[in-house]
Amino acid sequence: MPTDLLGREYETFPVPEPLRQHGPARVIAMCNQKGGVGKTTSSINIAGALAQYGRRVLIVDFDPQGAATVGLGINANALENTIYTALFNPRMDVHEVIQHTKFDGLDIIPANIDLSAAEVQLVTEVGREQILASVLRPIINEYDAIIIDCQPSLGLLTVNALTAADGVIIPVAAEFFALRGVALLMQSIEKVQSRINPSLEIYGVLVTMFTRTLHSDEVLQRIYEAFGDKVFHSVISRSIKLPDANVAAAPITFFAHNHKTAKEYREVAREMIYRDIVA
Repeated sequence: MPTDLLGREYETFPVPEPLRQHGPARVIAMCNQKGGVGKTTSSINIAGALAQYGRRVLIVDFDPQGAATVGLGINANALENTIYTALFNPRMDVHEVIQHTKFDGLDIIPANIDLSAAEVQLVTEVGREQILASVLRPIINEYDAIIIDCQPSLGLLTVNALTAADGVIIPVAAEFFALRGVALLMQSIEKVQSRINPSLEIYGVLVTMFTRTLHSDEVLQRIYEAFGDKVFHSVISRSIKLPDANVAAAPITFFAHNHKTAKEYREVAREMIYRDIVA
């Protein structure tokens, strides 16, 4: 029986069966207030892997930097409608905002720098924490997974994402400083659970940017001690292929199908389906 890097035994997660019908989607917030831990990269590549397994996936780019949008080859600055316009126009049909990518089964609601103004504007909105949930509600039954790529902060945009989500995946880089902010994130999740969204779960902790060093091994062990079985079995290695895939505006699972990192992301997708995080 194979073991992961922490020595945990597990059966290799099976290739999932095709779906006969799609929806309703699980809404997943990809969240960590620390930047540079692989949130956007993981959002794109998990979505790509799920799409390759026949799932219909929507990424919601909820970061004003718009990296997920660019990473899938969409020029948000040339678009009339983005997630920003959907948030503040309750009459807008969300289908007008969705962009189909060149990858089967993978769509995105794009973002650009306009979203940076949303944090201030949301303060005066009625039901300000629940606006994203209301935007997504009409399309829940059209997808199997909706992945919200959050910005690196714990402001109102992230609270909106946590309110809309069924669960959270926390990417954590295998570096000491990446660990320090996770406790603060957990406090924010607990507040949303107690005050707004009691059904919110922590789906898992995804270790990223792993290298074969003593430092990474020690950080991995600390993450496991803190989160136990919530840590995904597949650990994402640091790889120069990931920036190459970003430049090519493609998930690595499409760009370099047989690369080690592509296999790791497919393993994460299979584990998500095996654990019923996604149908």
